[in-house]
Amino acid sequence: MCWSRALHTGWLLLLVQLLCLEAVPISMDKTKVQEPEKKAEEPPASVDTGLHYDRYLREVIDFLEKDQHFREKLHNTDMEDIKQGKLAKELDFVSHHVRTKLDELKRQEVSRLRTLIKAKQDLEGGNDIAVDHQALLKQFEYLNHMNPHTFEVDDLDRLIKSATNDLENFDKDRHEEFKKYEMTKDHDRREHLKTLDEDERQKEEEHYEEMKKKHADHPKVNHPGSQNQLKEVWEEADGLDPEDFDPKTFFNLHDTNGDGFFDEQELEALFTKELEKIYDPTNEEDDMVEMEEERLRMREHVMNEVDSNKDRLVSLEEFLVATKKKEFLEPDSWETLEQNQAYTDEEMREFEEHLVQQEEDLNQKAVDLQNQRDELERQQEQLNAQKIELQQAVEHMERLKTQNVEPPPEVHIEGNAIPEMHAVDNELHHEQEAQLQGHDPALQVQQHTPQEHHEQHQDLAQQGLPQTHQDLPPGHQEAAHGQHNVP
Repeated sequence: MCWSRALHTGWLLLLVQLLCLEAVPISMDKTKVQEPEKKAEEPPASVDTGLHYDRYLREVIDFLEKDQHFREKLHNTDMEDIKQGKLAKELDFVSHHVRTKLDELKRQEVSRLRTLIKAKQDLEGGNDIAVDHQALLKQFEYLNHMNPHTFEVDDLDRLIKSATNDLENFDKDRHEEFKKYEMTKDHDRREHLKTLDEDERQKEEEHYEEMKKKHADHPKVNHPGSQNQLKEVWEEADGLDPEDFDPKTFFNLHDTNGDGFFDEQELEALFTKELEKIYDPTNEEDDMVEMEEERLRMREHVMNEVDSNKDRLVSLEEFLVATKKKEFLEPDSWETLEQNQAYTDEEMREFEEHLVQQEEDLNQKAVDLQNQRDELERQQEQLNAQKIELQQAVEHMERLKTQNVEPPPEVHIEGNAIPEMHAVDNELHHEQEAQLQGHDPALQVQQHTPQEHHEQHQDLAQQGLPQTHQDLPPGHQEAAHGQHNVP
């Protein structure tokens, strides 16, 4: 049984299975109506609401309904009280076991959301950016992110309000998605025609018109929810005589879980025979996406006509009242999708302008990315050139180092190494040669008095020069002595 059924007001559309109940006894003349063959009862399939938190929502409802006190309150609370949060306050009276399980479900959901946030961050390239989970969790209004550990009254209240609001907008969002789908399909077809030559374009246009005509050629579609439409289901699906059609019996037959309500899925199941008249998945001309949109249109129409309290459920009482209306007995013809274009010319024009702008933006991004790639390649080339230069410099330094490892050769005289002469020794040697080779005879044979010789030694001492041969290094003494023996 689904949550919406349990509420009796159906603020959700068949969100989760509930415990199976026995069907309401059917009052009927068994002499005229053959009772359909009984089949083994199976739990109704869990219906996906399409909400991104659908699993969490259904698990919470499932565990709440296991509590007897809460289950009784569900049956006795109307829609307005639920919206105002009165039902959520009953959470304080559920059993400890249920509360513990709800706490666990919430922790799992918070963990799931954090994982999704992290995955999105990774996809956007923000691996090195710290993620503020508390700030990002604010966008998920169906739970209290400030308390990620326990499931409280506020959590149930948030869950009810969010699901109610999201489901109310669900059909609207689906219609918008379908409109976009149809415009995209038409735009792609026209763009394809532009790529063809004249003959191919003409053949394509003729084929398109032929498929449209073939799709429109189908049996008459009964008005959804009318007597004719329900009688056809009664006869073909239920195998009963249309002359024995009884609205109450019909309701009980198609209230698949016997809760006394038609939810949106049970209503949509009634239109399958009508849709099969228009759509065949094996036909090229039939689009299954359009079939689902047609099913949605039919269900919305019946809900608007029959659901008097707008709780997204059709009770037996509402159904019986509708069967007495003139619209039920003498309905207008039903216009299918091919008779009602999903979008206007103005919407198509705006859509194509949007596509053009998107294409320009994508092209600009592509140019920017190409420029970034070229710049990166240029920088890579520079780095490669610098790397080569660096390698060459290192190799050159290694060669120089190899060439300079041997010390300069030493000069040996009588077994003693003579280091390189200092500049002072060279200067003294040149001065002595100049004195010996000068043109003034007086300088060559000049004899110094002891006093003059002593003064000359003092001048040399002041200049830091050697005064006698004994003041020279040992090797230099012999060299100087040899110079005096030159003839």
